[in-house]
Amino acid sequence: MPRWFARLRHDPVAPLLASGDAAVVYHARRDLLLERVPEASCLWDLPAAAKILRKQGPSGCWISRSPSRLKAPATNYDLFETFKQLAQLTTRFGFDRRHEAIRAAAEYVFSCQTAEGDIRGILGDQYAPYYTGLILSHLIAAGYADDARVAKGLHWLLSMRQDDGGWVIGSPGVFGRYSAEERRRLTSHRVGTKTDFDRARPFTHSGTGMVIRAFALHPRWRHRKEALAAALLLKSRFFKRDSSTSYRDPDNWVRFKYPFFWTDLVSALDSVSLIGIPREDADVRTALRWLIERQLDSGLWRHSYSTIHKAGENAVAQETRLWVTLAICRIFMRCFGD
Repeated sequence: MPRWFARLRHDPVAPLLASGDAAVVYHARRDLLLERVPEASCLWDLPAAAKILRKQGPSGCWISRSPSRLKAPATNYDLFETFKQLAQLTTRFGFDRRHEAIRAAAEYVFSCQTAEGDIRGILGDQYAPYYTGLILSHLIAAGYADDARVAKGLHWLLSMRQDDGGWVIGSPGVFGRYSAEERRRLTSHRVGTKTDFDRARPFTHSGTGMVIRAFALHPRWRHRKEALAAALLLKSRFFKRDSSTSYRDPDNWVRFKYPFFWTDLVSALDSVSLIGIPREDADVRTALRWLIERQLDSGLWRHSYSTIHKAGENAVAQETRLWVTLAICRIFMRCFGD
């Protein structure tokens, strides 16, 4: 039995292996039991992956069917949809740039990169460091870590930090300056990019947790002092109220998504442990203890412990629970695998 098992109350691997989900079983065997398994390309022909691939357009993007397209003419809904599908393919099915669909998707995403280095369009003309960070993280996972365009994006992210070393959610040129209606128009219509930053405003952990995914997944950039500084800021806010307007309530820490999206406890712990903050850190120790105490008798974790969000029980919730449990196990293995 792996040493990190002893930190938990119940065996989390057995229910993953018994789940019947071929991708979950593969990752559990490879990452948790350290078994010798075929390359992840063995997952590429699974029906769930094939379903995603069938919807990819000839330009490499996935076309969004959002009814909001007409209301927000400056918003690139196709970029947002492509980001979501790229996340599914890289995290669940292990796709990388060896597959033509990933190469086509990456080139589409890079076509949305500006001369400054950011990937723009999801907030219309406005900067979106939190989306740029998440999108870059999936490109890095897909094998683009050494691509000059990724490096350009990472340098841009560093240039967009607040004075305290973190990032805000939304656009730094809009954050805190406009009413909700003004922000809606600025991020959905062609009004020009706002550059009047207020860098003295405090970072938001919701935005910072999304940005540092790119640094955490990069084999070299995760060791930069700026990444460590941001990770230290992020873990200092575990379970606390955010300074943002959209994800302020502390319950957002305990509503989990997979693939990782909005900042939550599992995505943040995954990032800070990859960046190198050890299990002995007081904030990390508190978060790990919280997870230990909330493991279900089945060995799994719920996909949400929030009291302010509905957490229905359906097929999506059941699937998310498996992937969240897998992510939590990776964190414990990373923290206690010595």
